[in-house]
Amino acid sequence: MSRLSLTNLPVAPAVDPRQLSVGVVHLGLGAFHRAHQAVVTERAAVATGDTRWGIAGVSQRSATVRGQLAPQDALYSVLERGLGDPSIQVIGSIRDVLTAPEDPEAVVARIADPAVSVVTLTVTEKGYRARGDGLDLDDAEIQADLTGRPPRTVVGQLAAAIARRVEPLTIVSCDNLVANGPFLRTLVAEYFDALGKVPDVFDATRFPASMVDRIVPATTDADREEAARLLGVRDEAVVVAEPFLQWVIEDDFAGDRPAWEQGGAVLTPDVAPWEQAKLRMLNATHSMLAYLGALRGYETIAEAVRDEELSSLARALMADDVVPTLSPPDGLDLTEYGATVLERFANPALKHRTTQVAMDGSVKLPVRMLGTVRDRLAAGAEPRIISLAVAAWMTYVLKTPNVDDPQADRLTSAVAGASTPTAVVDALLAVESIFTPDLRDSQVFRDLLIDHVSRLSGEW
Repeated sequence: MSRLSLTNLPVAPAVDPRQLSVGVVHLGLGAFHRAHQAVVTERAAVATGDTRWGIAGVSQRSATVRGQLAPQDALYSVLERGLGDPSIQVIGSIRDVLTAPEDPEAVVARIADPAVSVVTLTVTEKGYRARGDGLDLDDAEIQADLTGRPPRTVVGQLAAAIARRVEPLTIVSCDNLVANGPFLRTLVAEYFDALGKVPDVFDATRFPASMVDRIVPATTDADREEAARLLGVRDEAVVVAEPFLQWVIEDDFAGDRPAWEQGGAVLTPDVAPWEQAKLRMLNATHSMLAYLGALRGYETIAEAVRDEELSSLARALMADDVVPTLSPPDGLDLTEYGATVLERFANPALKHRTTQVAMDGSVKLPVRMLGTVRDRLAAGAEPRIISLAVAAWMTYVLKTPNVDDPQADRLTSAVAGASTPTAVVDALLAVESIFTPDLRDSQVFRDLLIDHVSRLSGEW
């Protein structure tokens, strides 16, 4: 079977990819971007006929994605799996693919190109190389960038490109971080401070906050086979997604931008209420189901949701602990939103693996769960279910031989000598990069964690 390409297109695209010029650079060219921002950008181009907003995608780690996309003229398909029959669409908004480790200078040059006015990012929480509320200036890669090498960190790449520009950029973080845009601005500002020179254009560079939502599980061989059947050509870069897609963006841009609202995005003066609802309801529940599900031997989130006890706990997490901490945005019913979250998680077609969602817990917990714990404690409430979610992570760390986490060595070392639930809880609460002093010193929180870990471990 022939491979997807501009000469092997199963359906003529609404906008010819060959007509698109690059106006957007995206850092973090993984499956999520290809199933989300690239799709909205394509829809905007179809709706408006504006061909200025092709995407140059940058893989920050390996050449795998380039190896998938380059032989296909950067085309790929999105296979949507809902409750009915699957559907598929070919996306052509990505027009160039760069691999940062191979040519970091090319990445900086592309961002600095005057034709580019927007940069978007999906590099996961750990890609920001932050510590607490600021940049980790002790990070070896940040230090290497500061010495003047062609930058390989995201913050270093952005700073180097901003320093070369005359016109300001708009830089849109799409990662699950609280106030992600302002947070990224702080990191870049601290990088410039460490260099000892802040370029004039930085003041006009905008960092709008954004909130993204779409479940994008890992692509399997079965997915590739189904895509080939539906397309009639072979696609080595197919990504899988649920039908639901949401992108809420703060309307704060330095210059021209794609008409993303024409592609389904929501432009708003304040992203925070949307962001808090998503992080604390959807993301926290996703993580809790991943840890509890994995501990019970479930391979996928959908299997975990079908467990009546776990689905009941998920509902209780949102209703009892999360909703009281939220101020919902206009037009969002939190009760209805919570029900929708569980319906989406229960989609058996997605096969979102519990171990995939459980990755990187040390950077996910502070933004997904610990704010809720803090707010409930401040209100004088007992955060029983959200504490169970944190305890599930602790037990998962204890029981998983090779936990997939940027702090894996530290976490494994912390629990290595722990022989009681109390010892496990105290050892992990002492990891200051995760737990702040107010949480470590809370007797209510500690007691809840010890009780939950004791029950979950089943060994003491």
